[in-house]
Amino acid sequence: MVKFEFFFDVSSPWTYIAFQNVRPLAQEYGVNIEWRPILVGGIFNTINPSVYESRENPVPAKLAYQDKDIADWARVSGLKVVWKPDVFPVNSVKSLRGCLVAERTGRLADMAKVFFELYWGENLDISQDDVLAQGCDRIGFDRKTFFDGIAEPEIKQQLKDNTEEVIRRGGFGSPTMFVNETDMYFGNDRLILVREAFDRLS
Repeated sequence: MVKFEFFFDVSSPWTYIAFQNVRPLAQEYGVNIEWRPILVGGIFNTINPSVYESRENPVPAKLAYQDKDIADWARVSGLKVVWKPDVFPVNSVKSLRGCLVAERTGRLADMAKVFFELYWGENLDISQDDVLAQGCDRIGFDRKTFFDGIAEPEIKQQLKDNTEEVIRRGGFGSPTMFVNETDMYFGNDRLILVREAFDRLS
């Protein structure tokens, strides 16, 4: 049995695309996805500050190509992606804690999907409680359970632990994926390599 972990933050457009594309891939190979919410800002602050530096001093040609690249990947993935949303970067802490709350009832992927859609598809600020509540309503998740849960110390610690774990295991951004614990892949464009790993192990 192949073990496959997907460490992610809903604040990343590339992660939204990877989230969309990895699910049918895993299903094709009969692989269960272990969804692991993380705070990518915590990773950048700890070991990858170059992300902030590139935002402050972008390379114009690279920035222009990035716009095209996002649009191309979104089209191929069948997604609407609002690149450069009104609030960027967004504080995704509550939404990620909410994913962990939803995990208790097997709804983590549903919760992540709706927050990806609200932020990247509809340009809504997922740091705001009314938008979070809207996400709960869309998937039929009890609001009180959500808001009570994201305030629990256990949930807060779990998100922190996930973030520290991916750093410890060599991760530096989102999405970071592991096949059988140690075989690491980073980014949506590495899913072709994940497929090859599944082929080797199947």
